[in-house]
Amino acid sequence: MKLISVNVGIPRRVPWRGDSVATAIFKEPVDHAVRLRRLNLDGDQQADLSVHGGPDKAVYAYPSEHYEFWRGELPDTELSWGAFGENFTTEGLQEGTTCIGDRFRIGSARVTVTQPRMPCYKLGIRFDRNDIIKRFLASERTGFYFSVLEEGEVRAGDTVELLGRDPSHVSVTDVVRLYIAKKPDPDLVRRAAEVTALPANWRDHLLQRLEGAS
Repeated sequence: MKLISVNVGIPRRVPWRGDSVATAIFKEPVDHAVRLRRLNLDGDQQADLSVHGGPDKAVYAYPSEHYEFWRGELPDTELSWGAFGENFTTEGLQEGTTCIGDRFRIGSARVTVTQPRMPCYKLGIRFDRNDIIKRFLASERTGFYFSVLEEGEVRAGDTVELLGRDPSHVSVTDVVRLYIAKKPDPDLVRRAAEVTALPANWRDHLLQRLEGAS
């Protein structure tokens, strides 16, 4: 497994529905080592800290393998690394086999998987189309967030080393499917709710959905 690209960006104001909004979804690759800290990468910022960033969303990873799919879906869109707002473009990590709580070493940093990425309207701004959020979720190609267990330096080309698997084996895809399912699987909800790496708001949301379904 490998880190293909490290991408950073700072907030900028962009037009949206006759007004302007601040967003940091526009990321650009960097060709030097970057310090990964508890809350983000050096040179990277979030525009709205109420929904982006923080210790459970310190860095966003997106599999490079998905780019071929999206180039077929969006043939008129230029897609370079960082196009989905990811900080890490990876190789060899997939949502279906990467589990919440899995721990990795990347460069000299250690990270753990916390949750899938749930797209907001700013993804629509990035691609200038209203249907991208629905298509993004339906594709199950969401990418995922890391929290930082140990700060360190990362750069493109670094090996991504698996340090440990969470014993619950609840994959990123499992959580996405629980989120979008009309009737979430009760057993899977309970397993997911026991994964301590999954943020409390996610666990609460899934349990509330289970209670509502029953």
